Amino acid sequence: MSLSSLSIRRPVLAIVMSVTIVVFGVIGYTFLGVREYPSVDPPIITVSTVYTGANADVIESQITEPLEESINGIAGIRTLSSVSRDGRSTITVEFDIDVDLEAAANDVRDRVSRAIRSLPPDVENPIVSKADADAFPIVFLNVQSDTRNLLELTELANNIFKERLQTIPGVSEVRIWGEKKYSMRIWLDPAKLAAYQLTPIDVQNALSRENVELPSGIVEGNTTELSIRTIGRLTDVEEFNNLIVKEASGSIVRVRDVGYAVLGAENERTILKRDGIPMVGVVLVAQAGANNIAITDEFYKRLEQIKKNLPGDIKTGIGFDVTTYIKDSIDEVLQTIFIAFGLVVLIIFLFLRDWRTTIIPVIAIPISLIGAFFVMYIADFSINVLTLLGIVLAIGLVVDDAIVVLENIYKKIEDKMHPVEAGKRGSAEIFFAVVSTTIALASVFLPVIFLSGLTGRLFREFGIVIAGSVIISSFVALTLTPMLSTRILKRRETHNWFYNKTEPIFVKINNTYRSHLEWFMSRRWIAFLVIGFSILLIYLFVSAIPS
Repeated sequence: MSLSSLSIRRPVLAIVMSVTIVVFGVIGYTFLGVREYPSVDPPIITVSTVYTGANADVIESQITEPLEESINGIAGIRTLSSVSRDGRSTITVEFDIDVDLEAAANDVRDRVSRAIRSLPPDVENPIVSKADADAFPIVFLNVQSDTRNLLELTELANNIFKERLQTIPGVSEVRIWGEKKYSMRIWLDPAKLAAYQLTPIDVQNALSRENVELPSGIVEGNTTELSIRTIGRLTDVEEFNNLIVKEASGSIVRVRDVGYAVLGAENERTILKRDGIPMVGVVLVAQAGANNIAITDEFYKRLEQIKKNLPGDIKTGIGFDVTTYIKDSIDEVLQTIFIAFGLVVLIIFLFLRDWRTTIIPVIAIPISLIGAFFVMYIADFSINVLTLLGIVLAIGLVVDDAIVVLENIYKKIEDKMHPVEAGKRGSAEIFFAVVSTTIALASVFLPVIFLSGLTGRLFREFGIVIAGSVIISSFVALTLTPMLSTRILKRRETHNWFYNKTEPIFVKINNTYRSHLEWFMSRRWIAFLVIGFSILLIYLFVSAIPS
């Protein structure tokens, strides 16, 4: 007993199998992330080194170049770039797309550890980090005020915005751009330092020596045990100004003698502005594979709640929202899907000219497309432009199986065969044809899996979605379509007016095709000429196209 015959005899089984495909597809859809393009993660390793006080030339010659020479010998490097600026060196190493990220990171760490002995002794240890391709900001909120300074805005952004927004599902982290952290800054007078025969290093050493809080042990008694805390941290401007820098021959030199301490921003060299107005930015970074659109939707809901409790002088605005472009791209493709589906249904009706025959492919197409979302889920794909384009193309492919089975069954019903018998015999005749076409189509798109490089990663999802849709459509065509055909299709003695009006046109088309086919079959040698000429054209076009 074939699968089609079983479905005809057990219609509930056929319905349950199709419903199962739909349910799994819907469940898979709810877990899919939404992004503009497939996730392509090139292995990128970043080496950051801080050397406080050094200018860009020193950074390049003493830090960047030794590290680059050591890293450059690693196999699989695609590009190696570096940026040397005052106080910091940043080296970015991009590997070939097929290189394992963990192995690449270990290789870089090993080479960096070898090069550390060539670096200046007081430089901070280089930090090796793996760059996540998904760790990019998706929405930027700027916060500004006419009365508050950036220190106060930073505190407000951390305590209000960051606290509320970092709990949004799918958010990896909330960054504060342009933040100004409170810090005690000591401004030194070079002339006074020279007069006391001091250098900035002496002040730095005094701070390191005096501004500490060390563990001091415990005091034990017969019935008590007390921990001792040494309060050595300086907490206000006055204590920093009174810090002793040097003591010699009965004279004491304090910080206030060579400069002054002031409470200010930790970093005053950079500032974030928009339209010339200083501000701080609250930036959301999504987790890998998260639904960016769902994150921004929740972000706007929470932002409205936060605004209700903000002081009157605080102004907010959206700097950018990358999901706007994602939504536009996805909406365009979704419109294309509905247009393609509508055109397919219209063409089916124009040729079959009966709503009963049209309704069967209309049911079969969505089942195959919805089932494709489960394929995307188990393959760890996302909803993006390329996967949706795959569904657009699949609409025209998945309908073929249903139409082939439907037409063969309908032809037998028109030949006065009972619908159940017509369904069994018609589906049996066409069974291997449907299977062979499915295998052929899948064989065309599945090899995309084996493409290497960035192009292969991009179009892998496209090919698998199409192949998965076609395979599901063949299953639906051999189960649900025969069952529906035996219960919906009926032999008609009379046809509707549209059928009667268009039948002469189709009869003429059939007769024309028959006459041309008979002429061609009597001159079969022409086929070899056409094949040879086609091969020649293909060769000429391939040779002419630049690569």
